[in-house]
Amino acid sequence: MTRSALLVTHTGRRQSTQHARTVAQDLLAAGFEVRVIAEEVADLDLPPEVTTVEGPSPSAAEGVEIVLAMGGDGTFLRAAELARPVKAPLLGINLGKVGFLAEAEIDHLDQAVKDVVDGSYKVDERLTLDVRAEYGGRVIAESWALNEVSVEKGQRAQMLELLVDVDGRPLARYGCDGVVCATPTGSTAYAFSAGGPVVWPEVEALLLVPISAHALFSKPLVTAPTSSFALTVDPYTSFAVLCCDGRRTWDLPPGAKVTVERGQLPVRLVRLQPRPFTDVLVAKFALPVEGWRGSKR
Repeated sequence: MTRSALLVTHTGRRQSTQHARTVAQDLLAAGFEVRVIAEEVADLDLPPEVTTVEGPSPSAAEGVEIVLAMGGDGTFLRAAELARPVKAPLLGINLGKVGFLAEAEIDHLDQAVKDVVDGSYKVDERLTLDVRAEYGGRVIAESWALNEVSVEKGQRAQMLELLVDVDGRPLARYGCDGVVCATPTGSTAYAFSAGGPVVWPEVEALLLVPISAHALFSKPLVTAPTSSFALTVDPYTSFAVLCCDGRRTWDLPPGAKVTVERGQLPVRLVRLQPRPFTDVLVAKFALPVEGWRGSKR
């Protein structure tokens, strides 16, 4: 039986395309069928044995053993859109920067490919979010997110009024710039920038983080993974914008209601040599483990 892999690349970076060619050649030499999305082929200059697939479409990853994302977090999220519906494991390979989503680094690319060929890796499942927006009794948007779903003000000069329900019960009405609903994976992204807590990825929970809320109680909340959030745009406020993972956006008219809950499908992340999340956190934020004044003598 032929083994297969889908290669998703940030073609705007020369380094990414160079390493993508190396990965494709190594996988082909190991007997893999290597698939590449048609719109990326012209920029990659790959061997003729590579299979071109139409995309972006989940069918591109149908039946593959693994999806490899060559680039930063944006490339990873784009690859996740292909891998998640068909439950394909996803390996992120970054460009030398420490990241939360990528697992392998360019400096260890040969070893990463060898581990893929040997099957020497484990697969973790990351919680996702399903989101639905309704207005006037009809669905106007439906999507999902790995990191976060945000509802933000659509007009810079005006505050957004949002009524927030948790588990079907009203929690608070915020005059704010918006609200972020995040997963533990996304806790170090937008939610972190808005003042939310860092949550270890193994924790099953949902986060709700108000953005610049004019309220006495505007602390970020961590709820059970079974919880659901409802964010209703006040009928007398300005329009809002719904955004999933910073990639997919919709305008929300006053009176629209957004429901966010745990996603039915997780994203399956490949881990080659898993590192403690503490180590990743320290490296990403350059935390002063010896203290701000250096080590004591």
